Amino acid sequence: MDIHSIFISSLNNIYNLNSEYLYIMLVSLQVSITAIIVSFFISIPIASILSIKRFFGKPFIIILVNTLMALPPVAVGLILYIILSNQGILGSYNLLYSVNAMIIAQTILVTPILIALSKETLDKYYTEYNDLLTSMHLSISRRLMTLVWEARYSLIINFLVGFGRALSEVGAIIIVGGNIAHLTRTMTTGIVLETSRGNLAMALSLGITLILIALIINILLYMIKISGDEKYV
Repeated sequence: MDIHSIFISSLNNIYNLNSEYLYIMLVSLQVSITAIIVSFFISIPIASILSIKRFFGKPFIIILVNTLMALPPVAVGLILYIILSNQGILGSYNLLYSVNAMIIAQTILVTPILIALSKETLDKYYTEYNDLLTSMHLSISRRLMTLVWEARYSLIINFLVGFGRALSEVGAIIIVGGNIAHLTRTMTTGIVLETSRGNLAMALSLGITLILIALIINILLYMIKISGDEKYV
């Protein structure tokens, strides 16, 4: 099959919503969306506290978060595999080779990134609003909520960046998910498998879809940034 035929076949898979293609895409979106939502609700409180509170060990936590940002996905996958296997601590829950295992892996990988990005965002707003918040004698919880609300546009941008990172992950989820057809196969792991099989049309279909999603994310980032800029005009 020549390059032109491969490209046409890949577009047909997308246009006709080929059943295998559609299932892989939906599993991929399910895993990444769930992981980024869980990560978001974990990272925002932690980032807020790191941004406005002073406490013993704070520099160590910041260093730890920055270190975890560089975690190799395959190392995370290996550790999770050991923990979730039959001999592991959580082996009794039968999570290995499941969608839930992939969600856990992506959450672990994305959370440090969101914490770091969100802290940087909240630091800027805290510097701007600190005097005002202090003069109003607001409680810590009210300060946190005010900062998060004022920084909402930037935090949503962080959310989309994290989603893009989760969607492109392959190393960890292929280890804990097993890349099982109609169960744990995602777009990234599907590309790896279909390429090795020589099924380039399906691999290209999944690749094009990832690129389109990346384009949509960047359009949303631009629109949110414009909305945020207009707010302060």
